[in-house]
Amino acid sequence: MTLREFGAPLRVDEIDRPTAGAGQVLVRIVASGVNPLDTKIQAGQAPHARVRPPAVLGMDLAGVVAAVGPDVTDLEPGDEVYGLTGGVGDLQGSLAEYAAVDRRLLARKPSALSMREAAALPLALITAWEGLVDRAGVHAGQKVLVQGGAGGVGHVAIQLARARGADVYATGGPSSLEVIRSLGAVPIDYTAVSVEEYVATYTGGAGFDIVADNVGGATLDASFTAVRTYHGHVVSALGWGTHALAPLSFRGATYSGVFTLLPMLTGQGREHHGEILREGAALADAGALRPRLDPRRFTLDTVGEAHDLVARGAAQGKVVVDIDA
Repeated sequence: MTLREFGAPLRVDEIDRPTAGAGQVLVRIVASGVNPLDTKIQAGQAPHARVRPPAVLGMDLAGVVAAVGPDVTDLEPGDEVYGLTGGVGDLQGSLAEYAAVDRRLLARKPSALSMREAAALPLALITAWEGLVDRAGVHAGQKVLVQGGAGGVGHVAIQLARARGADVYATGGPSSLEVIRSLGAVPIDYTAVSVEEYVATYTGGAGFDIVADNVGGATLDASFTAVRTYHGHVVSALGWGTHALAPLSFRGATYSGVFTLLPMLTGQGREHHGEILREGAALADAGALRPRLDPRRFTLDTVGEAHDLVARGAAQGKVVVDIDA
């Protein structure tokens, strides 16, 4: 499916099958995850993704190795893989039957997950890992607040923080509280209690050791007032707009931004994406990580419906497109 111009529907095209060059793997794509960023790219509202039409969109994939480049020795045809591999910059996306992918961006698919489940994980997993593990160093005994705990990144962040021994709390609206509870976090209805109230209730007023923001805007501002005084850490992948840092500074706390696309756009740090995916696969195979999938099924012919569902915020879990079932 090709984006010919921003704001236009994706269209079916025939393109040459790519070949695996140096350091690359040719993947026969079985499933492609749909992220809110995909819909913003299509609408022309994501200049930071550096997409120039015509382009094949789709960032997350799961599939089967069809061929390997001459210097790739750790994968072979038939291996099942997953990764955050394209759909930004000049990297071909996953809404296609095949893609030639940088080996460093791939890992073996978790054996405990289906292709659809594996395709739902990469962007969310890498974003949550870079914030919670790489930036904030989450560990046992900490109290972690996940803003937007039922969302795509949020529900993975809950599982990741719990797997590393933290006590996890998560905000959501009334309809998402049961999902949050089922993931093992203490649900907080942000429509019913104030930041000051839930900080007092769950931390005795001290604040959370880590606040992982997956909402941005006013929620990021609220995160600055929910974090622990001294050594508290706020992480966010949605640090857009203008924010007053005084509440954070008055607590002597720290803020870190996460830009998950950076290794894909610059070529630097791609090995770490592969490392994170391998860690995530181990967690999934140990039963500690599983994505929530929207039950509706889509194919390349109905990608437009999948994008519309995500753009409207009506999905009940991650939307996945079946490329080759």
